[in-house]
Amino acid sequence: MSENMAEKHMPIIENDYDSEDFVFVQRNEVLTDKEYADTSYLKDVWSHFKRNKGAVIGMVIIALIILLAVIGPMISGYSYKEINIQYQNLPPKIPGLGWLGFNGTQKGVDLYSQKGFSNMAFWFGTDTQGRDLFTRVWEGTRISLIIALTAVLIDVFIGMSYGLISGYFGGKVDMVMQRIAEILNGIPTLVVVTLLGLVLPSGIISIIFALMITGWIGMSRIARAEVLKLKESEYILASRTLGAKDFAIIFKEIMPNIFGQIIVMSMFSIPNAIFTEAFLSFVGLGIQPPMASLGSLISEGYKSFTVYPYMIAAPIIVLALLMLSFNLFADGIRDAFDPNQKQR
Repeated sequence: MSENMAEKHMPIIENDYDSEDFVFVQRNEVLTDKEYADTSYLKDVWSHFKRNKGAVIGMVIIALIILLAVIGPMISGYSYKEINIQYQNLPPKIPGLGWLGFNGTQKGVDLYSQKGFSNMAFWFGTDTQGRDLFTRVWEGTRISLIIALTAVLIDVFIGMSYGLISGYFGGKVDMVMQRIAEILNGIPTLVVVTLLGLVLPSGIISIIFALMITGWIGMSRIARAEVLKLKESEYILASRTLGAKDFAIIFKEIMPNIFGQIIVMSMFSIPNAIFTEAFLSFVGLGIQPPMASLGSLISEGYKSFTVYPYMIAAPIIVLALLMLSFNLFADGIRDAFDPNQKQR
């Protein structure tokens, strides 16, 4: 019995295989995986951003509007606040584009020749006080872009910091900070600007203060939500175990990992800030004469819309392009930074 068991467990020394049992498959083809060039994170984001044609078009339009806002008031040769009654209510006239209707005529009458200004040309026409609308529109665009930039800075420095601190510490700190944010968010912006007008001159200063009071609430909520997802992560626990301070963890560990979402939210806050400024200026609580903004220009042109429709056309078109372009650009930024979009 023991001999049978020994024979059963003896290793097989004979080789029953020959060379024909092993053949290479696809001998002439490369069997290694395809190698991909190493790219940086920013290059990866840019490559995905370029695929969104709407976002690229929006970026180009934004660049053109910014360029015109910078050089437009300087190339016209007129001041945005220069009043000249003899030039009042002149329609748009652009040399070389008369066949498109920019020939300085209104109801078939050449007002430039009638008033003896045949050698002059106001590209967007003039308002009821003889001021050049081309200069005023691009001067107003400057104001809107300044408001937009201010809104981004407020979101990043106030909203992001507030949300990071609230979400990280949690507990009573989070509860108190969120109740304060809810109270501020419950106050309408119109009421805030009206009350600020009692102690501050109406204009860009009051609008900036209004944004500082309520404009950062949305950003703080986004930052808080991201912190609540990340603060129990392994690398955060490791940093805490190694003795890192709370604020070092917040601003050195957590903030870089949510910066993509912060940029996206900041881009979406720009059109909201531009619309807020336009609305406040339209109702008379924003930029005051002789300063110009897109909202105040629309308000002034609205009064003469039935007689001189061109006065409202230019600021409305520029405002619409700004709003649309920033929304398209923000949408492209969001898709570029969103990892779920990259897997498609």
